[in-house]
Amino acid sequence: MNFTKEPAYVHGEQKNYMGNCAVLLCNLGTPDAPTAPAVRRYLAEFLIDHRVVEIPKPIWWLILHGIILRLRPAKSAKKYAVIWTPQGSPLKVWSQMQADMLQKSLDEAGHHVAVRLGMRYGNTSIKARLDELKAEGFTKILVLPMYPQYSGTTTASVFDAVYNWALKIRRIPELRFVNHYHDDPRYIDALAARIRTHWDTHGRGEKLVMSFHGVPERTLMLGDTYHCECYKTARLVAEKLALSKDDYMVTFQSRFGKAKWLEPYTEPSIIKLAQDGAKRLDIVCPGFTVDCLETLEEINMEVRDAFFSHGGKQMDYIPCLNDSADWAKGLFHIAAQHLSGWDTRSTPDAHSLHIQQQRAKALGAKN
Repeated sequence: MNFTKEPAYVHGEQKNYMGNCAVLLCNLGTPDAPTAPAVRRYLAEFLIDHRVVEIPKPIWWLILHGIILRLRPAKSAKKYAVIWTPQGSPLKVWSQMQADMLQKSLDEAGHHVAVRLGMRYGNTSIKARLDELKAEGFTKILVLPMYPQYSGTTTASVFDAVYNWALKIRRIPELRFVNHYHDDPRYIDALAARIRTHWDTHGRGEKLVMSFHGVPERTLMLGDTYHCECYKTARLVAEKLALSKDDYMVTFQSRFGKAKWLEPYTEPSIIKLAQDGAKRLDIVCPGFTVDCLETLEEINMEVRDAFFSHGGKQMDYIPCLNDSADWAKGLFHIAAQHLSGWDTRSTPDAHSLHIQQQRAKALGAKN
């Protein structure tokens, strides 16, 4: 194996280099544009991940390239086009905003920690961000996925990307990983505050539907904790809002393929509520920290239309945490907790800064 070229190193320089900690905030990713070619590239990377699809690779490769990547990109591109903003993909825009909020919070608290955003699939990749941090001389990196509930299909895949990068690194930085924060009090408080603010402004529906992204049911049977963590999040949010069991329900969205996924499914559940006489519902997606295709198009458009077409009169989608000030505080406390024990308050001296800048320039790191 050929290892990646290391930055220049002088024995003894490390004792002069302080302030070398970073947080790598990680999200799923997004196509570069709402076009069929861009979506095809994105899906080809996403759907070949063995964490996402556990079908034997030779069989899945034929299905993926023979059917899915021929038919799905154009259809998905139309959906992306509907939610695309002048600044780009909502997922990327909101994720970068949360990274900026975390950077600001750490700075204001006196922590000298760099915050970068990396995407598991698409640009800018986790590998590229780690290359940048390595080139700039960071030796301690906290990997913080934007997935509150742990799943092998999401959180573990982020860790895979980091491990695969490290396989080709001679001098690996110290690494820490945040597995989950589905029951963190500040995350629960931020969700409850988001819902409460919406109710104060727009009024309250007959039932609150908490829709989480689905995963194949077999993952639960094989030991994945995602299902249980979703239900715990929902229970804690309901308790914070003083809701009874009849006031809310948990559902799972975004099914893919013909296998059985976690139930109850979101759209059929919404249709059933409408058929049973519900006229007004509120729906929130606690498993997504930022709005994206699955919330803005699937929930706020497709599911809304299904509710209306079966007799519903009003469905209010409550946005994700996005730019929530409460979540900015929560994200800061989660990061600070996991940075504990690392020296994050010392500032780099002039010599160390010069070394850092020269390393970044030599390895072509981006600003």
